[in-house]
Amino acid sequence: MKSATKFGTFEELIAAIPADLQAICTSLKEVILDLHPETVEVVRLGDNAASYGLGPKKMSEAYAYIMPRNGYVNLGFFYGAILSDPDGLLEGTGKKLRHVKIRSLAQASDEATQTLLREAIAERRATLGR
Repeated sequence: MKSATKFGTFEELIAAIPADLQAICTSLKEVILDLHPETVEVVRLGDNAASYGLGPKKMSEAYAYIMPRNGYVNLGFFYGAILSDPDGLLEGTGKKLRHVKIRSLAQASDEATQTLLREAIAERRATLGR
């Protein structure tokens, strides 16, 4: 779902998706906020995603994004290629980006998902010196 509006709210991002995916998106956001209360959220409706990071810059300060898809939610990691991924969840072949397809509320908040998020937050903090 692309939009002509570049930025928006999380509520606008999830408004037109099925209720089960809305719940997954909301749960992922809550997990991120629990792990990193001072996260900077930037919702880019044109990208159909909300990014989370140490600042608003998507490709340098952000560590993760939530992107609703058809039947699942991508939890993406801007620097996922360098994460240890102990549970082997990350997918993708990009130079830096990786993602996990989140298909249930349980998966959205499980320990493996939280481990990836903790590592992604720590990586950005170390790289940016924050």
